[in-house]
Amino acid sequence: TIRPVRRSYYDPSSAPGKGVVWEWENDSGSWTPYDMDVGITIQRAYEKQHPWVDLSAIGFCYVIDFATMGQINRQTQRKRRVRRRLDMVYPLVSGTLPKSQSWPASPGAAAAPPLPACACPQCLLVMSVKATVSAPGPGTATLQPRKAPAVPPAAPKAPVPASGTKAPDSMATVRGSLKPLAAQGSRWQAASTPTLSSASSNASPPGAGSGKASRPGLGTLNRNHLQRLAIAQSRVLIASGVPTVPVKNLTGSSPVNPALAGITGILMSAAGLPVCLTRPPKLVLHPPPVSKSEIQSIPGISHTCRKTTKKQAKKGKTPEEVLKKYLQKVRHPPDEDCTICMERLSAPSGYKGPQPAIKPDLVGKLVKCGHVFHLHCLVAMYNNGNKDGSLQCPTCKTIYGVKTGTQPPGKMEYHIIPHALPGHSDCKTIRIIYNIPPGVQGPEHPNPGKSFTARGFPRHCYLPDSEKGRKVLKLLLVAWDRRLIFAIGTSSTTGESDTVIWNEIHHKTEFGSNLTGHGYPDINYLDNVLAELAAQGITEESLVQEKD
Repeated sequence: TIRPVRRSYYDPSSAPGKGVVWEWENDSGSWTPYDMDVGITIQRAYEKQHPWVDLSAIGFCYVIDFATMGQINRQTQRKRRVRRRLDMVYPLVSGTLPKSQSWPASPGAAAAPPLPACACPQCLLVMSVKATVSAPGPGTATLQPRKAPAVPPAAPKAPVPASGTKAPDSMATVRGSLKPLAAQGSRWQAASTPTLSSASSNASPPGAGSGKASRPGLGTLNRNHLQRLAIAQSRVLIASGVPTVPVKNLTGSSPVNPALAGITGILMSAAGLPVCLTRPPKLVLHPPPVSKSEIQSIPGISHTCRKTTKKQAKKGKTPEEVLKKYLQKVRHPPDEDCTICMERLSAPSGYKGPQPAIKPDLVGKLVKCGHVFHLHCLVAMYNNGNKDGSLQCPTCKTIYGVKTGTQPPGKMEYHIIPHALPGHSDCKTIRIIYNIPPGVQGPEHPNPGKSFTARGFPRHCYLPDSEKGRKVLKLLLVAWDRRLIFAIGTSSTTGESDTVIWNEIHHKTEFGSNLTGHGYPDINYLDNVLAELAAQGITEESLVQEKD
């Protein structure tokens, strides 16, 4: 699948330009940032002191109420909390990006007119560094003045000197300004740090062919030197009690990216700003390799594999016979609405679909929860569902009977591996492997007869091999047998329809990290998944029913 990508630049006066991030609270209680364009729209209305902003103009059916800091869904009226957070400023430029410009090739050539100064934080930082290192002062290395044509301050390349002279190294200048800071460190730090010197190397020998001077600045600062220099500077600053500003390292395996982060730290140090380099955590999806001899079966659970086949249609009982087990007839309906058809219970059912063989004015009450509906509406709801002999109250979600799903055929494997999950160092790990092949949808699926895809299989999931972890596994086996782990629908991540998706029972698919929220440590996960299983009608009582 090929999708287009693009890169956008935002005005410094916008929300990302000011480091403002707008976020909404999701169902798990954590905060999710709005898309950049949505955040800019919200921030613009917030700065104009509007009481609220309607996002329908940009394609979202939400209203943001600044008085209560809430997001209101205009269709369902559901409300979520929102918050405004200050973050690090987004890398910005204003207007179009200027093209790179070279200096005149000789002192007699005319210099190009200076471009307008850029107002982005990076350019402001570089300009402040230039101003710092060019002004002589205590602890600052200065350069000998040289005769050269006046040049614009923002041009990226150094002028080409006359033959036989050595151009001053701009990085040597920055390093020279850092020398007093490095001198404050210990001898070990000085020994592990590249030599800091403001003096240029000796001039090129007479008779150099091209007239170009050697430029050791960036060429000699390899990845290790940059990291050592940045670490030494941050240690000096931390030891002196100066609070540090984190500069996140860029992701990637190329040595250029860490070098850019190191150069940024050097420039900030030269400008008098404290720096502390950090490296982002890595995504760890799978455990270290495990041999077959290290894999163990789980005590108390027979076998290490469970398969499901195509659903077999149940014969015999009609919808009326199924509902009769869960209902009591109500002769005098209460003065309220049926929550299925939204008509009064004292009036006939408002259902307009295929008419069941039952009178539309009969009313029944569910025996467990006590909610009252038209029998006509309940029969129609059952016919539009899975028709598995179970019923779920549309008001409180109480389940009557044994609920089953529409999971396509597949295989579930489970065993113990000799590695510990983050936050569960006292036990080994239960690994679950789900494998569902693509196929053709059956009569219980959204589009019978149409093929469906199965992306990302086999899917590996992890549980701690603790008492509660084994309990969760046993209940997941019941959910698998009842075909409730997966379903066929539209993926919320890719937007693909007619594909296998998770079915409201969350699994942990990261082994050694928790960058996506689907890993460990997560102290509430086992309790949360037990609650999700209970919402599907799977509890410890289900284990007894399965044995029977």
